[in-house]
Amino acid sequence: MLMQPVTIYTKLYHSPCGDVVLGEAGSRVCLCNWTKEMHPGMVERRLRRLLNARFVEADGDVVTETARQLDEYFAGKRSVFDLPLLHTGTDFQKAVWNFLPVIRYGETMSYQALAVALDVPRAVRAVANAVGANALSIIVPCHRIVGSGGGLTGYAGGLNVKKYLLALEKTYLSQCSCSTLKNS
Repeated sequence: MLMQPVTIYTKLYHSPCGDVVLGEAGSRVCLCNWTKEMHPGMVERRLRRLLNARFVEADGDVVTETARQLDEYFAGKRSVFDLPLLHTGTDFQKAVWNFLPVIRYGETMSYQALAVALDVPRAVRAVANAVGANALSIIVPCHRIVGSGGGLTGYAGGLNVKKYLLALEKTYLSQCSCSTLKNS
């Protein structure tokens, strides 16, 4: 049985480190994806397939709020996003994505440590694949996941973007106390 078609309303957001497509479906953010990405179209194809979705360029309330919170993030005024999210993937992927916001602003965690925290220590590769399939870059902070030695590894927006985001967070964290950043 086919599910009812879902419309995803999208808007282009210009960040200081690259453009992202923001999308909302049913009053929840379902997309914050780099326009220049490692695997072009992968996230959008998954959303189309799993949600029976079509994409329409249009401003929606949730996309507008998402852009506002991203502006605050890039200005160093927000460390945590407060948005209704729609994760589209397997239960395992959702478990990984739901854990990522636990990693504090300005900090990193290795794929191995993430697998251990999720109680699947032998599933590092599966955890890494789930991190890589995150459709909500920045908002669900997959950029905070690094290699075992602390080195930067794959990121949908590219390693330069990952480096930028991590440096941005460390800079703002060192310039002010966390209490001055919006934590929700």
